[in-house]
Amino acid sequence: MAKYAGYSEATVSRVLRDVPGIGADTRNAVLTALDVLGYQRPTRHRRELGSLVGMVLPDLHNPIFPAYAEAMAGALVRHQLIPVLCTRTADGVSEAHYIEMLLARKVAGIVFVGASYVDAGPEQVKALRARRLPIVLINEADENSGVPRVAVDDAEAADLAVAHLRELGHRRIGLIVGPRGHVPSERKLAEFLRLTGRPDLVAHTLFSIAGGQSATAALLAAGATGVVCASDTLALGAIRGARKQGLRVPEQLSVVGFDDSVYMPMMDPPLTTVRQPIAAIGVAAVNALVAQIERRPVSLDEELFEPELIVRGSTAAAPAD
Repeated sequence: MAKYAGYSEATVSRVLRDVPGIGADTRNAVLTALDVLGYQRPTRHRRELGSLVGMVLPDLHNPIFPAYAEAMAGALVRHQLIPVLCTRTADGVSEAHYIEMLLARKVAGIVFVGASYVDAGPEQVKALRARRLPIVLINEADENSGVPRVAVDDAEAADLAVAHLRELGHRRIGLIVGPRGHVPSERKLAEFLRLTGRPDLVAHTLFSIAGGQSATAALLAAGATGVVCASDTLALGAIRGARKQGLRVPEQLSVVGFDDSVYMPMMDPPLTTVRQPIAAIGVAAVNALVAQIERRPVSLDEELFEPELIVRGSTAAAPAD
């Protein structure tokens, strides 16, 4: 634990025994190390149990969102905060409904994943701002200022995917992204266009298997031999779209996903994808939230995390012309 905190065992011992004369920065570093590693803080530095934190997610169908909820829940509990899962439902329960309920229960803060607190609705946003409630956005869906934000580096994700396909000999590489204006998609798109200069090989669609399937049909008609997708769900749709046209993956079409959600190694073929560092992003978001709860300074600059290319069986050498 001393190594993690970056101080000597003697210094850590003084903090644990609450010896006077320890600087605030040193004490905070040691206490944070205790939280991260799952140890209990000294009594006088414990927060009262029972503070609620809302985790607002777009849905639970995409496995990436439950993965983020799990990562954040563990980190919140280590800070003696109670996670409350809030997700849109098919029967009409929206972000706005959850915000109303969370505010009524005097929550300590809210983390929005893959969305924006603007999605909550004007009245709820006004209430959040009036309360100055601690808020953090993960992979925000639209641009926001004045709010702590944590995200995967979408431009680097596009770099990794395009470079991988180029190394395999692909020259006609397509991109499937979400709706126009969706920030992660726009960032991937900007980098893709910088690398390829091929706006004719870009398809916007909804984040669904059906969306990926229809977009793939358009890209195949434009001559694509490899496809980069903005989510694993879109990638699964791309594979289905290729097979519907009688094409084999990866022999006749290579497909790269994004997220590396839990079942991707077990797909047929196992999906090559760009992995989000979910655990690191979840912990960073919770740390930013806790800093606000404790009225400590927190950066409003977006914190970006590096993705990782995971090569599996859905990509291969480009087919001969």
